[in-house]
Amino acid sequence: MRMKKDHIDPFFKILAADLPEPKTELDYVNFYTLLVAVVLSAQATDVGVNKATKALFTKVDTPEKMVKLGEAKLRDQIKTIGLYRNKAKNVIGLSRMLIEHHDSNVPRTREELEALPGVGRKTANVVMNEAFGEATIAVDTHIFRVSNRTGLAPGKNVLEVEKALLKRVPKAYLQHAHHWILLHGRYICKARKPDCPSCKVTEYCTYKAKTLLT
Repeated sequence: MRMKKDHIDPFFKILAADLPEPKTELDYVNFYTLLVAVVLSAQATDVGVNKATKALFTKVDTPEKMVKLGEAKLRDQIKTIGLYRNKAKNVIGLSRMLIEHHDSNVPRTREELEALPGVGRKTANVVMNEAFGEATIAVDTHIFRVSNRTGLAPGKNVLEVEKALLKRVPKAYLQHAHHWILLHGRYICKARKPDCPSCKVTEYCTYKAKTLLT
């Protein structure tokens, strides 16, 4: 069941009041390390990525330094992260491409970002939003779940949900909508058992089982 259109604005107004300036929970020192962190975060937790990159980013914060470090040493640095072998290969590959085609800078457009190894639509959306302030929404498991469960923007797949969110979220909230929904899903509207009693937007949610939870 879809959330009523006139409920969407107050839904976001409450989330925005709790966290006026939301940011990614991934640690980074510049746009390049942000890109690397997001690539590493695929099928991994932000906490796990931050632990792995804490020492790495103090020494390696440019594409040139990453290429010099090399794939083998990078693998050793990130081996606690899932799929670390393939991710190391991608990070070295995208670093070379940034040097060769973008003057070592992170590109701003979706097309250029998605041409980099290991960068899909979700990663591109995160970078465009966090680094360049674009009103994009990267649909991860949390956003997919919350959008469907609350009725905010139901969809059968991530692209459907993304398009629905871009259409339904009021323009005033679009810039930070990604973070508000994600964090709500991570800490309140959790996968196994949503914490409905602690939810401040429960009156607008269409989740049928919410009143049964204690």
